[in-house]
Amino acid sequence: MVYVHLAEGFEEIEALACVDIMRRADIETKTVSITGQKLVKSVRGVVIAADVLYEEADYKSCHMIVLPGGMPGAKNLGEHKGLLSNIQEFAQNNKWVAAICAAPMILGHEGLLKGRKATIFPGMEEHLVGAEAVPNRVVIDGNLITSKGPGTAMEFTLAIVGVIKGQETAEKLKKDLVMFNGQ
Repeated sequence: MVYVHLAEGFEEIEALACVDIMRRADIETKTVSITGQKLVKSVRGVVIAADVLYEEADYKSCHMIVLPGGMPGAKNLGEHKGLLSNIQEFAQNNKWVAAICAAPMILGHEGLLKGRKATIFPGMEEHLVGAEAVPNRVVIDGNLITSKGPGTAMEFTLAIVGVIKGQETAEKLKKDLVMFNGQ
């Protein structure tokens, strides 16, 4: 199970591309609202009905936490004490945590990037506290996956698919989604 977390002001492309592509890969994926309500409004006013509320989520059956960016979405995720506790627990138990756009700042502020490579939305590198900020579109370092923003959402999700289902599945999806060079 992968939980994609939604907070008021989340980035639509990052959240929904993750859900779509992981479900195409037959990865059980649920959206989790941290707002106390199933309907969550994105940064551009798109309202999405989350699959479950944070209070209903079973983190023991969850294999990966995904944190979409967007502002103030990423800030709102980073202020949810329960979610922060789950992120810390996942990091300490070598379970996967993936963050895109502004959301890697949560990992930096929680002290989880010390001695690691990471990326974030351009201009926000100071939030990668303790990390070596690299310009890559997607970075996998240990059990953490970080990515730059909406334009990297599909690559980010294919990296997630690769670590969960294997690179062969990710490459097949890349071809099926017409994400390759050539004709």
